[in-house]
Amino acid sequence: MAADASILHVDLAGLTLANPVIAAAGTAGYADELAGVAKLARLGAVVTKSITQAPRAGNETWRIVPITGGMMNAIGLANMGLDRFLEEVVPRIERLDIPVIGSVAGGSIDEYTRVAQAMDAAGVLPAIELNVSCPNTDDGRQFGGSPELLSELVREVKDVVQRAVLFVKLPPSTEGISTLAAAAIKGGADVLTICNTIPGLALDPATGKPRIARGVAGVSGPAIHPLAVRLVHEVYRDVAADAGVPIVGTGGVMAWRDAAEFILAGATAVGMGTALFADPRSPLRVIADLRRWAHRRGAARITDLVGTAAL
Repeated sequence: MAADASILHVDLAGLTLANPVIAAAGTAGYADELAGVAKLARLGAVVTKSITQAPRAGNETWRIVPITGGMMNAIGLANMGLDRFLEEVVPRIERLDIPVIGSVAGGSIDEYTRVAQAMDAAGVLPAIELNVSCPNTDDGRQFGGSPELLSELVREVKDVVQRAVLFVKLPPSTEGISTLAAAAIKGGADVLTICNTIPGLALDPATGKPRIARGVAGVSGPAIHPLAVRLVHEVYRDVAADAGVPIVGTGGVMAWRDAAEFILAGATAVGMGTALFADPRSPLRVIADLRRWAHRRGAARITDLVGTAAL
């Protein structure tokens, strides 16, 4: 049996994490905002808020509301922009004792490549994640809806990223997600993140108006978990296992059982997001419980359990 400290170690295309639990993009601020309430260094990694070339104010309020089984949000990629990120956030990242993955968003290939190249050149981000699937903006989503455009985007970014491992975050496409995954891999994706929030609509019965100002917004939390597990399994079975490309499963991980489902379905790591809004310390419990689960299953490494669902 492996030493207890190493049983949870995972490798994401050369990015080694102490455990498979990642704070998903947009849920832990730019990098270190949760440090005051949770021991960030005990997580596997943190993904930054998605960064665009120019600052974005995001959507009007209300832009986040609780719902039965989770929450809805339409933040609209609000962020400080690339220049301030490099000036203000990168020095803070240098002081963190945890891998930080830079999330990139944009409305064109040129914007994605400029932001990714600058993040890579900063030298403190061991991985970059392309957010091609945000449901709460009108730009950038075309890349998550077209295999051809997605492959071209990933290829162009891959050409300018010299150091970082390249993640691609896919949309929750219930039909054709394996085709999108194959296109991302063809373009040069090292790791796939599956999946982003699912577009939904919540209405206020008293007014008849949407509860979110933008109307349609992204649904996250336990309500989407079984669908996300299915999508992870399909991509693992159809594409990723043979290609040797790791998957990060995201969607409704609130406790260790949710994380374990993703791993059994084919994910090497798991992202937690909605849970952080409810309890920022919840990832620490998930990590401890995953270690116990791996021991109970007799695994030398938790990665021995990846894709072992009895289907």
